Amino acid sequence: MRFLLVEDEPKMARALRRGLERQGHVVDVAADGHEGLSLGLAHPYEAVILDVMLPGRDGFAVCRDLRAQGRWAPVLMLTARDAVEDRIRGLDAGADDYLVKPFAFGELTARLRALVRRGTTERPTVLRLGQVELDPAAHAVRREGAPIDLSAKEFALLEFLMRHPGEVLTRGRLLEHVWDYRGSSGSNVVDVYVGYLRRKLDDGEGTTIRTVRGVGYAMEPSA
Repeated sequence: MRFLLVEDEPKMARALRRGLERQGHVVDVAADGHEGLSLGLAHPYEAVILDVMLPGRDGFAVCRDLRAQGRWAPVLMLTARDAVEDRIRGLDAGADDYLVKPFAFGELTARLRALVRRGTTERPTVLRLGQVELDPAAHAVRREGAPIDLSAKEFALLEFLMRHPGEVLTRGRLLEHVWDYRGSSGSNVVDVYVGYLRRKLDDGEGTTIRTVRGVGYAMEPSA
């Protein structure tokens, strides 16, 4: 397998590269964020090992830019800081996992194996469907660039719909995943909140939420 290692500490970079190569892997090494981003955009890697503290461009920015450019190789972030805020920033930037320094080499390789098993499926940090854009980390929604103010439940419902574009979601499934209701399919809370969303998302030419009679709803781009 071919990995990208973005690490500015020469001793650490040499040790990780040597260990991975001994296991039969190919490892490209970048010493700063700009080089790491360039390599990440140029080659298809099975996984990226990305340090947080980098010269030129930090690991958070590199990860965000890779995802923005449609590069979905799993990212394992390395950090010397064990602060919860840093881990949250990394995951919200599009990272798949993190490892706090110092760490055992065996743990790093185990995490890489787990990430590679997941594959390179698309995992955007910002959801987009038609004219609607939803940012889970910033808890923000925009339509054609204009911000839309949603309540917590409206946001949760919209996010679940946008994570299943074009899929018809039953009222029961929406109740379970958004409200944690079970066995309450008779409730009209879904219909009420879909109505709220439609009014807020309506661009004057039709909404993005389609009703499937007797079943539920599907999120689609406006016609």
